[in-house]
Amino acid sequence: MIKKLALVAAIIAIPATAFAQTQVQQQPSGGATGGAVSGATSGAIGGAIVGGPIGAAVGGVGGAVVGAIIGDAASPKFRTYVVEQSVPSYTYQQPVAVGTVLPEEGVVYREVPAEYGAPAGYRYTVVNERPVLVEPRTRRVVQIIN
Repeated sequence: MIKKLALVAAIIAIPATAFAQTQVQQQPSGGATGGAVSGATSGAIGGAIVGGPIGAAVGGVGGAVVGAIIGDAASPKFRTYVVEQSVPSYTYQQPVAVGTVLPEEGVVYREVPAEYGAPAGYRYTVVNERPVLVEPRTRRVVQIIN
């Protein structure tokens, strides 16, 4: 029964991701939609690694929501901004991924300027030499800036 459910989830998730990628290619701006698709794709891949086809379906949906915070068009500019701010990198002992909860102390959290499109109050920091966007109340990583 579980194998059948996993197969059905995989059959549903893969075409949906492919369709979303096709839709973004047709849009010239690539803004928030591009971020959602890249978030869905990376979420689906991460979910598949952890939980198989069902994880891919769940991860794809979660990644789509998270991926739209700072869109693909603004990511390079935001990354440059972070580098210019010389934020010290926090060394985290495990791999950092979307969903990782960072410690309250020892990490420098800074507000994301409005021009990058993140919701008001969101913070960023650098962890293991990678800029990350953090949800302010929970300190949960919601986006890794590439």
